Amino acid sequence: MTILLSGGAKNGKSALAQDLVVRLASGGRRYYVATMIPVDGEDRERIRRHVEDREGLGFESIECGKNILSCLEGAEPEATFLLDSTTALLMNEMFTDNGAVDGTAGERCAAELVRFAAAVKHAVIVSDGIYSDAARYDEVTELYRRGLAYIDRELAQVCDTVVELAAGCQIIHKGELPT
Repeated sequence: MTILLSGGAKNGKSALAQDLVVRLASGGRRYYVATMIPVDGEDRERIRRHVEDREGLGFESIECGKNILSCLEGAEPEATFLLDSTTALLMNEMFTDNGAVDGTAGERCAAELVRFAAAVKHAVIVSDGIYSDAARYDEVTELYRRGLAYIDRELAQVCDTVVELAAGCQIIHKGELPT
């Protein structure tokens, strides 16, 4: 089963994702695919909180900030994966170390994420729905938002279940959550 969780910040996506992975894994192996590459103290604190939240849940962490399919090397495809998040992955792929902006990163990430979802038995993929407000931003930010929206659309087509979290509510757009 593949599940896409999307929504705004601080809406419980990570906690729900962890709960879903525990349910889907039914005692089997669990991988947490961490895509954030920390750049400052705020990032490191967020990572620390996420690691603390997973404590005792049996997750094996895989750090994979770029080239998402590489997270499958050495991993058991029959395991259950939590990929958190497409938002950080796109940022890492789009904004290069030399300061250039890769305008093709959204399409490339989407294709790789679709392949990832097809390659594993169970996956819960977390994304931030930061592309749906009406505000207009600079050209580069708009390119990033369009790329993230494209990734979500492509994943929504192939995932069994698609859930949006908003104001603490779960809005199921496709499929159903496992019990």
